[in-house]
Amino acid sequence: MARIVGVDIPNDKQVGIALTYIYGIGRHVAKLICEGAKVDSTVRVKDLTDEQLGAIRNEIGKYKTEGELRREVALNIKRLTEIGCYRGVRHRKGLPVRGQSTKTNARTRKGPRKTIANKKMAAKG
Repeated sequence: MARIVGVDIPNDKQVGIALTYIYGIGRHVAKLICEGAKVDSTVRVKDLTDEQLGAIRNEIGKYKTEGELRREVALNIKRLTEIGCYRGVRHRKGLPVRGQSTKTNARTRKGPRKTIANKKMAAKG
């Protein structure tokens, strides 16, 4: 496995797909990195030469990835919660931040259902 920015990328995948294993790199940015490094994105990682890997590492250095990006995102969320804005309050309560409905869905953010006694009876009255 090739190691780039502290992440082992799989050998048996194409470079354009394997780069997406790095936090902060999606399909589009992976394609741009391959073009900048002058590497065909359909080549398998195991077939890359050391020079090509070095060129890819240099191109990735131009982007915020992994720890640096995670730190920035965490600080942004922390700032929102500290200033007490609506989005910060939603983060603090563990609810969806971007306006999604929470009456029936949002189980990913809210977690497993907590049963409340006589909930259906209150709705009828």
